[in-house]
Amino acid sequence: MSDSLIRLEHISKHFGPVRANHDITLDIRGGRIKALLGENGAGKSTLMSMLAGRLQPDNGRIVVDGKPTIFRSARDAIGCGIGMVYQHFMLVDAMSVAENIFLGQIDSLLFSPRKLEQRVERLGRRYGLPIDPHLPVSRLSMGERQRVEILKLLQRQSRILIFDEPTAVLTPQEIEQLFTALRQMAQQGKAIVFITHKLSEVMRMADDVAILRKGQVVADMPADRIESKADLARRMVGREVLLDIDKTPMEPRQIILKVDRVSGHGLNDVSLELRQGEVLAVVGVAGNGQKPLAETICGLLSPPQGQIQILGQSWRHYFAKRRWEAGQCYIPEDRLGLATCRGLDLVDNFLLTTRFGFCQGPWLRKAAAADKTSSLIQGFHIHPQNPHALARQLSGGNLQKLVLAREFFRRPRLVVAEQPTQGLDIGATEDVWRVLLKARERAGVLLITGDLKEALTLADRVCVMFGGAIMDTFDVDDADKVAHIGLLMTGERPGAET
Repeated sequence: MSDSLIRLEHISKHFGPVRANHDITLDIRGGRIKALLGENGAGKSTLMSMLAGRLQPDNGRIVVDGKPTIFRSARDAIGCGIGMVYQHFMLVDAMSVAENIFLGQIDSLLFSPRKLEQRVERLGRRYGLPIDPHLPVSRLSMGERQRVEILKLLQRQSRILIFDEPTAVLTPQEIEQLFTALRQMAQQGKAIVFITHKLSEVMRMADDVAILRKGQVVADMPADRIESKADLARRMVGREVLLDIDKTPMEPRQIILKVDRVSGHGLNDVSLELRQGEVLAVVGVAGNGQKPLAETICGLLSPPQGQIQILGQSWRHYFAKRRWEAGQCYIPEDRLGLATCRGLDLVDNFLLTTRFGFCQGPWLRKAAAADKTSSLIQGFHIHPQNPHALARQLSGGNLQKLVLAREFFRRPRLVVAEQPTQGLDIGATEDVWRVLLKARERAGVLLITGDLKEALTLADRVCVMFGGAIMDTFDVDDADKVAHIGLLMTGERPGAET
């Protein structure tokens, strides 16, 4: 029988009037993988942050190896063998992989750089997470950065490893490598906790499942008691959730976006068209040009070569005279850095892209903006439901819903949505899918996603990118081409000679 390494007893945590956790009791056992589920804002990340020593509980206690323990800092938790890989990685870009892994460890000065790099190489091979220890973190993909975070914990000999949405930024191949590594860690007696919204991962990987709702535990059971993904979703959300969206066909109308032979910033002779009434999904392994494509279309980068037309205007003319509404909106992947300001409240974050709609002469009608923010908070089920809460007080999923509410308030005619449901729970994902499909009535939607199920569910056409170029574009009804998406994502074409 597996041992209980950690026990949380009657844990509660409040942030002012917001109740994040209430009277939570959980066992975390060695040799087992425990999935922690719940809607956005259910209290999952807060609970795990207390276990990792970044927050302290208001009430209750943490018992380690049978002894009540107080974590006053992350260092205390690390000393007890607890480590956490957060959604937003905590690495120093200018330092190498090896330097990041050994950063802050007292004995690291006793080793030469070469010896540290050799230790990283051995550790990576041992767990099937190979990485070049010489590379600076700034040159790593998101998946490689996650490996560095995991190896950092393994180097510290962590016994309890917590993963917050670990597959959100990974390719299918990287997900398989991660799952193999997690199983290997569990077989060595380590306790694994992973927070996820992907129910298929829970059904595949978890030994135990704990579900939070509104800050309380509503279920804690062995995974073999879960009958199906539908059963799991019902327990998590409290209602039936099928993610079975009725995509009513729409007749494509005028061209909203035309990209003609654009190169530069990592793009290689990219051409595509998007019409009002359709969703065009761009898929591919992360780092193959999707981000520079989105940033060039949305005005963050200028196209060095080629032409872009937006709503019938040249790229330069459109961005010289762009309007706050009935134009283009951008839902970036980086919701914390690019889409919002953490230190501002929700009203001010709402005004970042809508302020011209609330101006009367030189005056800003802040009260009217606050009323509209409150209305959108209710309509998009954002928690906490306080328009004067700071953005940093929201969970990642709730912050994403705020961005979506703000951008669709602008009644856009071109929607560029980059990973729009990343980190959202299953109920919120269903809501976002419906919003994107409804947007087709007046807009064209360019959907950049790493989730093939999302692409095939929402899109009318799919565009596959590799190495900054478009490998192919085809209708989702073309079964033969859909079957070869994985091959196209690796840069190979069906039937090509090897």
